[in-house]
Amino acid sequence: MADNGRKIPLFMIIALIVVGLVLAGGVSYYIATKVIASQTTEKKQAREPGTFIKLGDPKEGLILNIGGVNSGRYLKIGIILEVKPDKKAPPKEGKNPSPDEIKMLDTVIFVLRSQKVEDFEPAKQEALKELIKNEVNKALGEERVLDVYITNFVLQ
Repeated sequence: MADNGRKIPLFMIIALIVVGLVLAGGVSYYIATKVIASQTTEKKQAREPGTFIKLGDPKEGLILNIGGVNSGRYLKIGIILEVKPDKKAPPKEGKNPSPDEIKMLDTVIFVLRSQKVEDFEPAKQEALKELIKNEVNKALGEERVLDVYITNFVLQ
């Protein structure tokens, strides 16, 4: 009778270990499939590249008086906007800018001229780019600007 008492707990211990291993394997499989599934959806959500539009003079970019009329401070900046192509817009003819490009340029100039000199510090560059993106999207009436790139920056 003493042998029967020992076999039952030993059998139960082995059974619990097997059940624990099966549960651990199931949980590991579930987590692994979720991680792989989330990685594939992130790759699918990667956006297509947009059209790049350089604002201002092709060589010089934009040259603006900033900080008020009497400040004597000038900004030379190269800005490129990455935008979703407008499928409804008529094809561009000649060298004249499209109406959307004119709106973009007007909005960027307004945003840059309304900034204080302190707003052009390197630590605030990302905030400036985000402000330009948001304001241009408002002017266009839809979320077309994907990103803003500053390619040249001289503050005098």
